[in-house]
Formats: sequence, structure tokens, C-alpha cells
Amino acid sequence: MLPKSKTLILSLVLGLAFLMAACASAPYTGRRQLLFTSEGTETRMGYQAFQQIKKHYKVSRDPESNDLVTRVGKRIAAAANRPDYRWEFVVFQDKEANAFCLPGGKVGIFTGILKYTKNEAGLATVISHEVAHALARHAGERMSQSMLAQAGGLGLGVALGGAGSVANQAIMQGYSLGTQLGLLLPYSRAQEYEADHIGLILMAKAGYDPAQALEFWKRMMAKDKKAKMPQFLSTHPKDANRLREIQAFLPEARKYYVPAREAQNSPPPRRPTATGTASAAAAQPAPVAGRWIPRSR
Repeated sequence: MLPKSKTLILSLVLGLAFLMAACASAPYTGRRQLLFTSEGTETRMGYQAFQQIKKHYKVSRDPESNDLVTRVGKRIAAAANRPDYRWEFVVFQDKEANAFCLPGGKVGIFTGILKYTKNEAGLATVISHEVAHALARHAGERMSQSMLAQAGGLGLGVALGGAGSVANQAIMQGYSLGTQLGLLLPYSRAQEYEADHIGLILMAKAGYDPAQALEFWKRMMAKDKKAKMPQFLSTHPKDANRLREIQAFLPEARKYYVPAREAQNSPPPRRPTATGTASAAAAQPAPVAGRWIPRSR
């Protein structure tokens, strides 16, 4: 049994961590979240990280790739309905098949993934999935989980102050492994499923058939013929599990789906009158430092 003083310290450390956290809910799924960081802090960190990424990777100058990514990105951003985000879509010249969206709307697409997207719907799958991570504040959750794990480790170290050094190391290593396998990695898989879920909805709201997401993921999965690590050691779901979950999410996503061609076939807006010109101009989204800001739907 731990001494009362050390038990109290451990309780205070963990209790303070929970008191500092803000409870929130993920959009669309309603999953309860524990967040220690503010969204403003996450956004500032996202902007800083994006500047570093742009220095590390070569920005593609290919007009076709840039036009495609910007066109699809605008539609997904409009569906996300976060006019406070400073949306930016950048194509990076790299063979890696990857993409990301940092807090605050900074989206990066590596040219290596374009061979698997094939079309706009495939690219919409990628961008909407990454944007979903940002909307659900998954980066903030990951930081909060690390902070909580560190607080628990600190409390455990204080509580074990009287034990032998060898015993301390063994227990601390076990704690570290337990939090990694029992909390951080599985939670990342849950975030991946949630990003798939929210991403399908964003994709549908943007006018892309969400069922096309299955075709993209099948192409991505077919590229990797190597043996994969067990799922409990991976931050991403197994291929079969991901496809099954996406299939289960499709009925909900279809409720949001309005084919883009229906919007394109709608009558064009009437030419504004002289009195309406000023108000129409005011309704247009204003560019900020070369970035595009979507109009709220």
C-alpha cells in the first residue's frame, strides 16, 4: 500500500489533469472528447508546422495538379463550413502516397498519392478524410493524451519514490508500454474510423458520390503487397476492417449527397441590378494573403 502522502500527490496530479481538460463533442459523430488544449493554440501550431513543411518539401509547380487539388479542396472546404479556417491547398512534389490537413485548414497533398486518386472523387476522398481529422480536433486529442500519459507517469514516479531503482524502471517501462498499446495507438485507430465517417459526409455534401471512397481505398490497399504488422500495433485499421466500416457509414453519408451535376444544371443567377451590385459584392468571400475562404452555406 502506498503512503498516504504519496497517494494524495498522485491523486492531485491526475485530478488536476482532468480539471484542466475541456469536454467537447466531435462533429457529426457526437463522440465525447477530452481536450487540454484550446482550438486557437492548435491552429497556431498548425500554421507554424505548415511553414516548416513548405521549407522541407518541394512545392509542385504543375498547373494541372494544382488546379485539381484547389478545385476539389474548395468544394470540401465549403462543405466543412468553417469560414474561420484560413484554408490553403498545397501540392508537394514527393513520391510518398500521403496527405494531411493541419489544424486551421492547411492541406497538403503529396504527388505520390495522385496515381491512386485517379479522379476528382478519389481526391475528394483523400481531402475530406484529412479535413475531417482537423474538424474533429484529432491533433488536439493526441496532444492531450500525451499530456495525460505524462501526468500519470509523473504521479506514478512520485508514488514509487521508495522502491528500488530496478523495480522503478521495470514498472515505468510497463506503464509506458501499457499507455502506448492500451491508449495511444488504439485511440488513433478510432480517430481513423471517425475521419472516414466524417469524411464521407463532407464528400457527399460537396457533391461527390461517397460510394467512390471504397474504390479509392481498394486502390490504395492493392499497392501494398507486403506483410503488415498486427492491428493492435498499428495506428491505422486493417484493410478489411476499414472497408467494412466505410460500407456501414455509407447510408448516413448518402443522406447528405446532392450530385454536383444537379447544382450545375440549376438556372444561372439573374444579373444583379445597379442597386444590388454592392450587396452582391459584399457577399463574395474575400481573399486573405492569397488564401481562399469559403462562403458559408
